[in-house]
Amino acid sequence: MSGTTLISSKVFVTGLKVQAEIGVYRHEIGRVQPLVLEVELDVPTDGSDRLADTLNYEVILKAAQTVATSGHIDLVETYAHRLAHLCLADPRVSRARVRVEKPLALAPDAVGAGVEIIVGR
Repeated sequence: MSGTTLISSKVFVTGLKVQAEIGVYRHEIGRVQPLVLEVELDVPTDGSDRLADTLNYEVILKAAQTVATSGHIDLVETYAHRLAHLCLADPRVSRARVRVEKPLALAPDAVGAGVEIIVGR
């Protein structure tokens, strides 16, 4: 592709499952529970067919796992913010949308509960 036209792409991962020590209630302290994540990152692209010119999906997976294994986190909001900021560490990312669902939060009355944040520069 010729020219220097830049296009914004959305690189995303949905249904990503991680185990994290998360929660403020006594029964949540010291145990892991599942989180289901959806992450969407805005990055520029020029239509190149080279992997080196893209943001690899595995970056999102590794960032999510890093936050999940970093120790106890009280709130899903905190998890979401840490993950978004870790994704924004890549200078190509201009915006991160992170949705964190905690499936056991209201079980059996609801499939899940959580938070969605959008962080940009």
